[in-house]
Amino acid sequence: MTQLKKSRRAASPQSAPAITPCADAEPGAGAALKLVLRRVAIDTYRENVAYLHRDCAVYRAEGFQALSKVEVRANGKRILATLNVVDDERIVGCAELGVSEDAFDLLGVADGHPASISQAEPASSIPALHRKIAGERLDRDDFRAIVRDIAEHRYSKIELTAFVVACNQGELDREEVYYLTDAMVASGRRLDWRERPVVDKHCIGGIPGNRTSMLVVPIVAAHGMLCPKTSSRA
Repeated sequence: MTQLKKSRRAASPQSAPAITPCADAEPGAGAALKLVLRRVAIDTYRENVAYLHRDCAVYRAEGFQALSKVEVRANGKRILATLNVVDDERIVGCAELGVSEDAFDLLGVADGHPASISQAEPASSIPALHRKIAGERLDRDDFRAIVRDIAEHRYSKIELTAFVVACNQGELDREEVYYLTDAMVASGRRLDWRERPVVDKHCIGGIPGNRTSMLVVPIVAAHGMLCPKTSSRA
């Protein structure tokens, strides 16, 4: 659930903005449309969210739909975001493009900076997702493509749900579990401890009174093995 915070805003222009193609729009991606960027003080918990007023000329001209994926560009940077459509000008005006806290930080610009918005290209891994929904087995490249698109915020919540349900309903075989794990590792940052072996004690969690980590990790470390652990109790 998002939380609305108190924010400061300058008076919004009363007239709708002119629609102008953005110079940095990619060929084939459709014309990006410029608005004035506004930081919307809503905590979306790591999800990039963009806000357009329903009466915004850009919203009407481009045919956006609520909860669709859009591309926001500002100051040479671009992010993918989920579009929310609002009817209250106290949240975002007709000449403004609002973005959530995390999205604003990623763009690294000030309030009022020119920004553009365009329809996002569909995720390239959607065909692989459809095959998994149909019960087919996926290979390493399929999982890497899906996880990469998820990490880049290209999947909508519906598509994310479909992937989780498809993996659970059809069950992953041993190799698919390995491919998915490998794809998750490849999509993020990795720490090189420059020491071998590096061991791990992993707990499934959720078991009342289960405090095995506090016993196992110190014992393993005392025997000279490197055992990185993020659990403060361990």
